[in-house]
Amino acid sequence: MRLGLSLGYQTAWSTPADHLALAQEADRLGYSVVWAAEAYGSDSPSMLAWIAGQTERIDVGSAVMQIPARTPAATAMTATTIDTLSGGRFRLGLGVSGPQVSEGWHGVRFAKPLGRTREYVDIVKMAIARKPVAYDGEHYTLPLPDGPGKALRLGFHPPRPEIPIYLAAVGPKNLELAGEIADGWLAIFYAPEYAAEQLASISAGRARAGKELAGFDVVPSVPVVVGDDVASCAELVRWYAALYVGGMGSRKQNFYNQLATRMGYGNAAREVQDLYLDHKQREAAAAVPMEFIDRTSLLGPKERIAERMREYAAAGVTTLSLTMFVADRDSGIATLRTCAEALELAGVGD
Repeated sequence: MRLGLSLGYQTAWSTPADHLALAQEADRLGYSVVWAAEAYGSDSPSMLAWIAGQTERIDVGSAVMQIPARTPAATAMTATTIDTLSGGRFRLGLGVSGPQVSEGWHGVRFAKPLGRTREYVDIVKMAIARKPVAYDGEHYTLPLPDGPGKALRLGFHPPRPEIPIYLAAVGPKNLELAGEIADGWLAIFYAPEYAAEQLASISAGRARAGKELAGFDVVPSVPVVVGDDVASCAELVRWYAALYVGGMGSRKQNFYNQLATRMGYGNAAREVQDLYLDHKQREAAAAVPMEFIDRTSLLGPKERIAERMREYAAAGVTTLSLTMFVADRDSGIATLRTCAEALELAGVGD
């Protein structure tokens, strides 16, 4: 198992300079990849290109580039450009986002996300491989019929004919799709105790493609808080869990709430959602079970984090990406160092 760093996106309490300093420290410590995210603020490829130019060995990955935000061809252009700028260090993470962002921000209907994702990845792979892009699908038709367009080929030679593709997936069918068409899975709220069911869906998709699970990159983004008191560490993650389980979506469609339910926290998930959507965020955060936070995070002193790392490795994780809940840049750098030491202590590093 290797370590990664999940930076997220720019917020009111973060700066590009902070993110760059963390990425550079992760590079020095031998972390395998740094990921940047996007929602409806800062975009991931701009951040990654900037970081790639100021790091040496660490891979840079989008977690994610939103499928509704760009045409497949535009995504292929961006991916091959960053791969070229970075000397072959780019990883392309994709996701459909959610109905509110897809339809409210990008103006793209959220219907049939699995079918759209499959076609999108088909076209991206075709373009990266410098094949003429011609596609006749349910969601994408290239070139457009009865017009002047023609099947074009990527206009330069990138360093690789293939770029690793990851899918952000939560539900069982999406997990199967990730196993079938992608090289890795970007996971959230990954609990070693629940992983077997999720990996079974991934394996089913791999089998459909005639492949095994070996070689497939399982990449959960895991909150980490270093400290002596586990309960106090968990408090820093509580608001994040409440936001996703309670507020990321509507009462009818919240993928993270559904995931918490499948993990056995159905009653608590409903309570958190009801409180959050009734604008009672503080009460919603308090209603998140401590057990749920602990099972999906790395909390406590270095020795406890090392033990949890062993459990994540045993549960099939190949890249453990850390989402740090820290007060400032210095404490973030200290956390990166502590986690590198914990991995060595755990004895499960690659």
